[in-house]
Amino acid sequence: MKVVYVAGPYTAPTVWEIECNVRRAEEAGLYVVECGAMPIIPHTNTRFFHGLKTPEFWYEGALELLKRSDAILLIPGWESSRGAVNERQWALDNDLEVFHLGKDHRQFEKWAAA
Repeated sequence: MKVVYVAGPYTAPTVWEIECNVRRAEEAGLYVVECGAMPIIPHTNTRFFHGLKTPEFWYEGALELLKRSDAILLIPGWESSRGAVNERQWALDNDLEVFHLGKDHRQFEKWAAA
């Protein structure tokens, strides 16, 4: 089974906006499941851990999850996320499959099913 890392914005000015970001990532994760792959959704691992560690700790940990994935799926708004921008670049630099939710859906679905 292929493992797909879901990347997109997490941090936001309010707790509600953070929760909305988490929910969008969960929706993308459900799409990954429907395509036959297993999602890694870092947003859901830490949704209630605000202030427990530095942002660098979370970025480093998320990168470890990405390293163990077969592909990255970028959700809309990823360009505004420091973490997602860095994760995308790492994926490109390390020949990981890179997909954009909504733009590459046919290619993603074919790849996930193969």
